[in-house]
Amino acid sequence: MNIDDITLPVMGDMEQMRMNLRDIVGRKNPLLLAAADQIFGAGGKRLRPVLVFLVARATAQLAGLEDITDRQRRLAEITEMIHTASLVHDDVLDDCDTRRGAETIHTLYGTRVAILAGDFLFAQSSWYLANLDNLEVIKLISQVIADFADGEISQAGALYNVDITLEEYLEKSHNKTASLIAASCKSAAVFSEVAEDIKVDMYEYGKHLGLAFQVVDDILDFTQTEQQLGKPQGQDLATGNLTAPILFALRREDGDELKGLITTQFENDGDLQRAIAIVTESGIEDARRLAREEADMALSSLKGLPEGEAKASLVAMVEYVLERIY
Repeated sequence: MNIDDITLPVMGDMEQMRMNLRDIVGRKNPLLLAAADQIFGAGGKRLRPVLVFLVARATAQLAGLEDITDRQRRLAEITEMIHTASLVHDDVLDDCDTRRGAETIHTLYGTRVAILAGDFLFAQSSWYLANLDNLEVIKLISQVIADFADGEISQAGALYNVDITLEEYLEKSHNKTASLIAASCKSAAVFSEVAEDIKVDMYEYGKHLGLAFQVVDDILDFTQTEQQLGKPQGQDLATGNLTAPILFALRREDGDELKGLITTQFENDGDLQRAIAIVTESGIEDARRLAREEADMALSSLKGLPEGEAKASLVAMVEYVLERIY
């Protein structure tokens, strides 16, 4: 299945959500209207709300509901707002000029508007979250916003640190990527009022899919061209952000040479290129294996869902995430 086939069961849900989001941001703040067009216009796969709608439809089917609920629709909007807010702030922190081939908000409108846009989205999502009137979901999604900050802080504090463990990397990846996917998948199940074990399974699905997604992204940083990436190859390595392929390469026979290149922060011409070559040669296969392990755990979490279009798309989403590295 390609991404269009995967999203087909929720295409109408997604279009309604996109129009609502653009309206939410632009209506109250004319200053942010142009930013809203840039943030919520066409482009981007919006995998997170797609997952919310797919889990909502699969669990609604399990619960014998005729359709998904308004609260599940609002949850998808909240999920995309939180994700987008984090991207807008990330682009400021990382000084990124482009995202998905388009100029970033802070490049177009300045850092001030970008930070305000991100803050507004976080605040608005918190308000909508409170109005869902479900304490379990409020706790789940509130934790995500704290996890984002934790992930950014731990990443900033571990730059060029060759002693970082795989467990620490996975924890940071959970906080920055998997936490939102896990919490929103479980929250979608909460609103279908399914049994506790299904809610837990949906959390596990989102968590392991999110971790697989992050590991795959980290692999692509080495295996894709600058043109495909939209940024220089090996950008994580260059900035001292040590990801799964790098950590695996550090354990192999070229590890000592790589360690030396990283700790001196690539001070000589050619150091970064040599480090990229070492990681590409000795770190990619192990990282692929890790991505596959996480993907398999995500798939096994779908066992309690009824067969149907929504479940088929949730299964296909796992393969879609993985196929980018083969």
